[in-house]
Amino acid sequence: MTSLEIAELTGKQHKNLMRDIRNMEPAWEKVHGLKFELIEYKDRLGRIKPCYSLTKTETLYIATKFNDEARAKLVLRWEYLERKEQERRQQLCLPSPKKILALADEIIGSTLSMLNEDAEDTLTATQVAKTFNMNVYDFNAVLRDMGIQYRRGGKWNLSDDLQGRGYTAERIHVSYSLKGEKKIKTYMTWTMAGLHYLNAKLGYPNF
Repeated sequence: MTSLEIAELTGKQHKNLMRDIRNMEPAWEKVHGLKFELIEYKDRLGRIKPCYSLTKTETLYIATKFNDEARAKLVLRWEYLERKEQERRQQLCLPSPKKILALADEIIGSTLSMLNEDAEDTLTATQVAKTFNMNVYDFNAVLRDMGIQYRRGGKWNLSDDLQGRGYTAERIHVSYSLKGEKKIKTYMTWTMAGLHYLNAKLGYPNF
């Protein structure tokens, strides 16, 4: 805060305030080891004049010579300046909510794309069921009864004897609740080799 601002807040004449600050400076320099910073400004007539630029601590030290009302004004002014500075820094450091969502989408999207690379060209059970003119519930039930798949841990799994043949691949899906809680779902999809296998087992001409 400059001595000009202090004079305006407290109703003092700037020249008198400058004199008071100069009188208090030797004691400050003796304890703190530094003088108050002097800067220049242009008055209404364009003349270059000196004024002090003071930190919060220096301002409060100067305010010890003021009356209660003037000190209160200075304290409130510093509180306001600090709050505005904090808001400014937050605006500089934090992107807008839209930018945060866009960045999150980009990160999640690229990560899921990499994780789902093996399942990129696979079909979901719903898609495969349609090729057999079945709904997904009946389709899964038929494959279960045939011993092709079994359900465990809330998802369908390929039977152990069919593992490693390239019939299926796992696909990962990420979603978020309204409270921001992340939900990760992993489910089995069918490759083209798996579709050919099912076609041979079920005997339906799905091609």
